[in-house]
Amino acid sequence: MNDGKVIIQNEIAWDKRVNDGMCWTVPVTSEDIEKARNGVFGIKLTAIKNVPRDWFPQKMKGLKILCLACGGGQQAPILAAAGANVTVFDISLNQLKQDEFVASRESLNLKTVQGDMCDLSQFNNNSFDMVYCPVSVTYIPDVLPVFKESYRVLKKGGLFLFGAVNPFIYLFNGEKWDKDIFEVTNKLPFNSFDELYEKGIEDFIRDKNAIKYSHTLEALIGGQTKVGFLITNFYEDVDSDKICEYSAKYFATKAIK
Repeated sequence: MNDGKVIIQNEIAWDKRVNDGMCWTVPVTSEDIEKARNGVFGIKLTAIKNVPRDWFPQKMKGLKILCLACGGGQQAPILAAAGANVTVFDISLNQLKQDEFVASRESLNLKTVQGDMCDLSQFNNNSFDMVYCPVSVTYIPDVLPVFKESYRVLKKGGLFLFGAVNPFIYLFNGEKWDKDIFEVTNKLPFNSFDELYEKGIEDFIRDKNAIKYSHTLEALIGGQTKVGFLITNFYEDVDSDKICEYSAKYFATKAIK
């Protein structure tokens, strides 16, 4: 499947997830917005942990933030309520509608733009003070364009906050994973079609599933430094999966241009 078809498939998949009420598509509450307006907020790059407050500038008012592949009515409205000028960029119109819903409900200054996270050509160089990118590169074949484009649109000294899945989880057989059995059957880098035969791929696409890519740690971390970022902080995170009893499943980085 070429990159264009991957984009379309994952757009369809995320639109469906909104309709299904998946957890990353549920808008934040008015109480969350009120807290953020008073300077108290917690948002996620990964699954459970909130990003440390000291990863953000002390003063949020007027900060220009690009929330990259970050629709869903969660992180972006919180940042807008904290005083930032926020642009949300996402492939899924349904996800962007969640942000628009919260912005309308709470009278927030927030802009939504649909597009492919690998192509930020509609934004000028040095446009943003921060690019905020939670777990999302799992759904694209190549992460380097995301890092290059994020670096380009950031001002000098701008922050790149990034969350990702640790690639090791894709070593394990997907069907057995669902039964909490961890059998190594896959090679890395991995994509969702590697475990499927032709009929399985047809069913996968028809059922509006999202295509995932493991990438490598070299690509996910080294790719940032390759384009010029200086990584200054890092943490790991878990979720409710059985595998997290053995190892963290996610990580987040803070980098500076």
